[in-house]
Amino acid sequence: MAASAALEPEAVQSMSVPIGSDQDLVLARHQGRAMAESLGFGSTEATLVATAISELARNIVLYARKGEIAISRIEGGGRTGICIVASDAGPGIANTELALRAGYSTSGGLGLGLPGVRRIMDEFAISSGPQSGTRIKAVRWRQR
Repeated sequence: MAASAALEPEAVQSMSVPIGSDQDLVLARHQGRAMAESLGFGSTEATLVATAISELARNIVLYARKGEIAISRIEGGGRTGICIVASDAGPGIANTELALRAGYSTSGGLGLGLPGVRRIMDEFAISSGPQSGTRIKAVRWRQR
């Protein structure tokens, strides 16, 4: 195994929630908050995790119609965290740089979704393109 691979966080516990409606969004948000609390995240941190999940799931419903939110407990470097992966097979994001700019919106909203998720999470990565779907990974590490 390569040295850098040994430093990658390891998923210890995981679940996934299929997303196709606002009801699914509520379930994913609840599951994420419950996992964060079970991992010892404080109330504020658990709320941030739930908010990130809500924003990512809402984007799936709005733009792709269906997808999935995977929520995992991760450990790495002596830390415990929660990893959220939002994925869909929708139309993709033509310009991810623009989509991550605060205030930019194609739906008439405030443009706080993706930039907000990136801001409140410790790690954020996005992979998307026209007709290739979207995959967003966001990690929040528990504060000591």
